[in-house]
Amino acid sequence: MNVPIIDIHPHIISTDTRRYPRSPLGGHQSTWSEKRPVSVEQLIAEQERAGIQKAALVQASTCYGHDSSYVADAVAAYPERFTGVFSCDILSPDAGSTIAHWMNRGLTGLRLFTTGSTMPGQADWLDDPRTFPAWQKAEDACLPVSLQMTAAGIPQLEHVLNRFPGLRVILDHLARPAQEDGPPYEAAESLWRLARFPGVYAKVTERNFVGATAGRATPETFFGKLVSVFGASRIAWGSNFPASERSLPDLVALAQGALGFLPATDREWIFSRTAQTLYPALANHQ
Repeated sequence: MNVPIIDIHPHIISTDTRRYPRSPLGGHQSTWSEKRPVSVEQLIAEQERAGIQKAALVQASTCYGHDSSYVADAVAAYPERFTGVFSCDILSPDAGSTIAHWMNRGLTGLRLFTTGSTMPGQADWLDDPRTFPAWQKAEDACLPVSLQMTAAGIPQLEHVLNRFPGLRVILDHLARPAQEDGPPYEAAESLWRLARFPGVYAKVTERNFVGATAGRATPETFFGKLVSVFGASRIAWGSNFPASERSLPDLVALAQGALGFLPATDREWIFSRTAQTLYPALANHQ
């Protein structure tokens, strides 16, 4: 492909715990951030090996909670390579000022963490009325919101999207759909249902590529349906490195292998152009 490969889901962990203290959501640090920390400098080295030109750094919520200082400092240090996605408690009365603070630091995306290794299950606050001012601010600012969630949270998300139709939302790991039933993938009905909202984008990661080889699933049938339902221009690739145990070159190879059957134009969208649509900062400095 003659377009840069862009990763919209790597994480970074600093070795400087005094400057960047741990404060994980869920009360305990994730195993991956403790055992496989990767600094921004190490990430750049890995990106060079993997052929990745740019990335949207995603706040490591299971290490730093809502303090996105390390992401902001990394973006400031390497603006030609990175933009950043911060975290925020949107239930807080001062969520609006917090969003403004991180945007003023140069970050161009918001991430909400409603489930994960330190917080199993699915939180129930996505459509809590206390979150509405933050959703409104994200809509007004054209701030894409990445959602770490499960399919159980999709009905709440639909309430939010009906109320704020201008929102742009990115489903981390495709909201973890069931895939093993195979075509027509009826168990993932709630995911397909979200495609009716034009502001919903699908982020495909290792979890989904592995899931597309389980049971009756195949990459061709699952990702073929994903592209037919959402369109490649609403799908983007994210590595989830180093939370994923594979090396960054191996994660790129896994994704390219699973999506190799798609036309080149679709793969350009998934590996680059959709990311640039969501994060225009990544389209600069070519």
